Amino acid sequence: MDDYGILSLVPALLTIAVAFYSKNVLLALVSGILSGSLILASFNPFSAMQIAIENQVLKEVVNGTQIQVILVIFIIGGFVKLLEVSGGAGAFARKTSSIVTSRFKAQVIVWLSGLGIFFTDSGNSLIIGPLYRSVFDEFKICREKLAYILDTTSSPISILIPFISWGAYIMSLIDKSYAEIGLTEDSFAVLIKVIPYQFYAFLALATVPIIIFLGKDYGPMKQAQANYLATIAADNSAPIKEVSEEKPIEDEVEIADDRIGIFLYPLGVMIVLIGGLITWHATHDGITGVHIRSTMIIAYLSASLTCAEMMRRYRSMSYTQSLAVFIKGVESMAYISIVLVLAWSLGSVNADVHTADYIAGLIGDSLPAMYFPMIVFVLGAIISLSTGSSYGTFAILMTIAVPVGFDLGASMYLTIAAVLSGGLFGDHVSPISDTTVLASVGAQCPHLDHVATQAAYAGVTGLVALIAYGMAGAYETPMVLPVALVMLFVMMYSLMRVFGEPSKST
Repeated sequence: MDDYGILSLVPALLTIAVAFYSKNVLLALVSGILSGSLILASFNPFSAMQIAIENQVLKEVVNGTQIQVILVIFIIGGFVKLLEVSGGAGAFARKTSSIVTSRFKAQVIVWLSGLGIFFTDSGNSLIIGPLYRSVFDEFKICREKLAYILDTTSSPISILIPFISWGAYIMSLIDKSYAEIGLTEDSFAVLIKVIPYQFYAFLALATVPIIIFLGKDYGPMKQAQANYLATIAADNSAPIKEVSEEKPIEDEVEIADDRIGIFLYPLGVMIVLIGGLITWHATHDGITGVHIRSTMIIAYLSASLTCAEMMRRYRSMSYTQSLAVFIKGVESMAYISIVLVLAWSLGSVNADVHTADYIAGLIGDSLPAMYFPMIVFVLGAIISLSTGSSYGTFAILMTIAVPVGFDLGASMYLTIAAVLSGGLFGDHVSPISDTTVLASVGAQCPHLDHVATQAAYAGVTGLVALIAYGMAGAYETPMVLPVALVMLFVMMYSLMRVFGEPSKST
């Protein structure tokens, strides 16, 4: 085995540094791949280019498993676009708004609607936000609160669903990282075991009902609500805070009625097929990665056909038009697929230059394995905050943290969960994150006001998540999650009691 010494750190460190500086994940990944290839080629630029293309990128692209993953992601993208354009998701949200009779219910229904639109993190805010802006105005709740709820029910719910594009993406990173260290556990089984340790996602989703239940605000959110009420008192009308005049969702068809079935039936077909096929495999020849991928392809294609048929029947859209919408959704997944290929290639480069071995050797026994998930969480948060991309953070950090954690003897499930939670937390508070921006647009709230008001709440949630990883490192058990939830409630209650005041409507 070649010993590259301190040069083993260059690809990983350069990737992170470029990500910080440029805020461009693709540029960061390419920089890491090229620097590693230069090291492998003894700094011959021509050989390095050949190694980067042939031994890293093309090797990953032609891998059968990787092609299957990209195909799954493309099909999911097509289905999500069909569901968005059909208007079914909007009909679903409008149906729920009919039961709103109080400030409490108005906030709860937005939270529940966010959980229901779990299939798209980016579309979540653009679908739900416009439907509830007038409801929040009616009950005199500031738009910053709406933006916060929209943002907190986008990525945090999506990352917990294993059979949507998030799950397929994460499983592909797990597959690659495990292959580099010689572990053979199926990525779907790993992801299921990781879910109870995705502390930030669960805590973020729980923070919203806690705040609603307590009925108070503190910090910038308290000030935003006070300013909103003062403006209403001065103008005798709720202000309209325009952020963008662009139509949020392109090519959305005119909605003639509220046929909620256009939303429920395709989702029902997808969920029933996934549940049925996974059960069949589990009771026959066992669940494997290819079984999961084939199940997702069958389920999402069937759901897409169901949606296309309902759009033909109730929206007068031909199959040709539906196919065009589906292809547009496929195209929207191109960026994610490119990130995946580059992430796989960076993982291959890090394995070839033995980055994990060198880092583990440097740390030696000086760092107890129990603290490693906490460090990964913090590093993931920093990278994601700087780049505004949880996807990119997963791609960069998974290929580094998993091999190092394995060499240190840290829990693989906790390490992977810490990568996911750290990336999610940083993305949630980053002003340049696409989901953060879309929440501002969906709520028609000034973007920097949304960032400031959300950070005061998300920061507390992130702190509790960090403590939870410390506890889980010492006692690896899913029971850490309920303890963390209690801790979150106590902390939020204390902050509201000391610094908060009721969210008055008048």
